[in-house]
Amino acid sequence: MTPQPADERRHPAEADAGWEESWYFDFVTADGRLGAFVRLALRPGEGRAWYWAYLAGRGRPVVAVRDHEVEPPRGRALEVRSAGLWAELTCETPLDHWSTGLEAFGVALDDPTDAWRGERGDRVALGLDMEWEAGERRAVAVPDGYAQPATVHGEVLVGRERIEVDGRGWRTHLWGVPGPRLGSWWTGAHLGDGTAVLAWSSGDAWVCPPAGEPVSSTARGGPDSRPDGLVRGAGVGVGDLELTLEPVGQAVVPFEGSTAGDGLVRAMCSLSGAGRSGWGWYEVGAGRPRD
Repeated sequence: MTPQPADERRHPAEADAGWEESWYFDFVTADGRLGAFVRLALRPGEGRAWYWAYLAGRGRPVVAVRDHEVEPPRGRALEVRSAGLWAELTCETPLDHWSTGLEAFGVALDDPTDAWRGERGDRVALGLDMEWEAGERRAVAVPDGYAQPATVHGEVLVGRERIEVDGRGWRTHLWGVPGPRLGSWWTGAHLGDGTAVLAWSSGDAWVCPPAGEPVSSTARGGPDSRPDGLVRGAGVGVGDLELTLEPVGQAVVPFEGSTAGDGLVRAMCSLSGAGRSGWGWYEVGAGRPRD
């Protein structure tokens, strides 16, 4: 498919109970010290929505906001509220500009694997006021939707800390019945020369140069995962580009009480290869560690 402005709207739900529609946004700052991702998923077969916001970075605890019992948005606006959570995703200009807002209380985890054990940690306020702007970057087709690279700027509030953000990221809009997650992986990254790379375990990939048309490619590789699900590292090949990914911050997202699987691990990574470097996010479907 070629993404069209009308695709930015919500889509009619299918009868399958596992059908969902999701909007995902991520970024890593230009210096690679801080990154975050936000995801809203509407799950009409369950009569609820999922909302995630995670902040990670070098030398800092993971801050997790995860609510799987959110009342779905009313009307067309992608705004949700629950106890200790207000969030909104706004399409300012289709296929060009989105904004995200968040005011919530999350939990700070010194060890991201504590998420497998009840997400017990210090309560902390998390706020986001962020803009994703594509500029000349086109959206590209992915299974069940599309994705688009963007420059990202705005403000993050963590407790009493206020952080100005200038970075790059991806946003993704998907609708359909998700496939098996365990062992599947996905990465969206930006290299220092402005090239954006998107690849996933199905073998599909895109390379988006700083100017010009995105180029469809093929992907290969996979993660080196620890028994607790965290990622030691990963190798990803996209066409003739070989990239080595090294995590600098990780988040575990458990799927408690869901048939969607055990959860995900998302790693904010540095990238290197072919004399170039960059930053991005790497996701892998993970199983809960068994005692």
